[in-house]
Amino acid sequence: FRRYLAGNVIGTIGFQMQGVAVGWELYERTHSALALGLVGLVQVIPIILFFLPVGHLVDRHDRRTVLIVSLVGVAAAALGLALVSLLHGPVPLIFGFLFLSGACRGLLGPAKSALLPEIVPLASFQSAVAWNSGGWQLAAVIGPALGGAVLALTRLPHLVYVIHAVLALAFVVLLLGVRSAPQQRPPVVASLDSLLEGARYVWRSRILLAAITLDLFAVLFGGAVALLPIYAKDILQVGPAGLGWLLAAQSIGAVAMTIALAHRPPLQRAGPALLLAVAVFGVAMIGFGLSRSFLLSVGMLVVAGAADSVSVVIRMTLAQLGTPDHLRGRVSAVNSLFIGTSNQLGEFESGAVAAVAGPVASVVLGGIGTLVVVGIVAGKWPEVRKLKRLEEVST
Repeated sequence: FRRYLAGNVIGTIGFQMQGVAVGWELYERTHSALALGLVGLVQVIPIILFFLPVGHLVDRHDRRTVLIVSLVGVAAAALGLALVSLLHGPVPLIFGFLFLSGACRGLLGPAKSALLPEIVPLASFQSAVAWNSGGWQLAAVIGPALGGAVLALTRLPHLVYVIHAVLALAFVVLLLGVRSAPQQRPPVVASLDSLLEGARYVWRSRILLAAITLDLFAVLFGGAVALLPIYAKDILQVGPAGLGWLLAAQSIGAVAMTIALAHRPPLQRAGPALLLAVAVFGVAMIGFGLSRSFLLSVGMLVVAGAADSVSVVIRMTLAQLGTPDHLRGRVSAVNSLFIGTSNQLGEFESGAVAAVAGPVASVVLGGIGTLVVVGIVAGKWPEVRKLKRLEEVST
């Protein structure tokens, strides 16, 4: 687990560094909020197109091997971005390599999630999820800050992309030392019915469906990551180094919260905690949208990140504890589809609304939309309000 966790951290640092460089380079070259939104769209399209066969692939083959192959693809896409940036190639090529990166990450996410229960005992799983989430968030603090610093010092985006490729391959090296204990899974025959089995399972599990739906629409409306380059350059006027800290701020709050969750007993009222956390996230995003102070803006993003980490730990624990092992790959693929859809389409939605109404209106309206979603989910799925310990849904 330490090797897995360390690899996930350094791989995520590289991915977050790349996000800073891509956003800054595109805005420098296009001065378009819509172009920033398209970064999310082109990375989510392959996740939508391939999530069914991806889940099937993860359940049929060794999950560690699948994860290694996906990481090699991520590194190749990063090197492609470096070449385009170095040669000042056409902008559509940037989006092409982002599409490839999105396709590889669409495979990487379900493989990582499904591999974790093969490494960690079930009794320790909620704590492992919290540590894993905390490690990811720690990387999301270091990555944007480091990416912004490298970019501010060198003004060379291609250098950031090369660093991402190197760190992704370092994750591969660490995985070579991981020995999992795979469960005996029944053979899965490739068919449309088996591809859809994960989606059907999620649909039948009302608690899991509610948690995923809440995450999907809350982040779809409440995400403002795509607009942070505009806030850094035009509204707060803090440059690329400030952009790195804005991108890192949510993860600073998330790291603090996940450390607290990892050291405390399992949540006793997980459902109400989930609803409250997403509501706090929406309020914090409204505060960020209205702020003109760099310190206040960072503070609002820290609060949003802390709230979001509670949601992530609850949702990921629900998805793994409540899913039979032979379906974990396909259910993880469905979960990754929702996560990718909410994050990447949320970036596109933010960019599109900002192009019409301005960045401030986009963020504030998104925060209001998040609060509306919390109310709808609480009313439609009363099971969420009543959920106490997460072990109640364990298989």
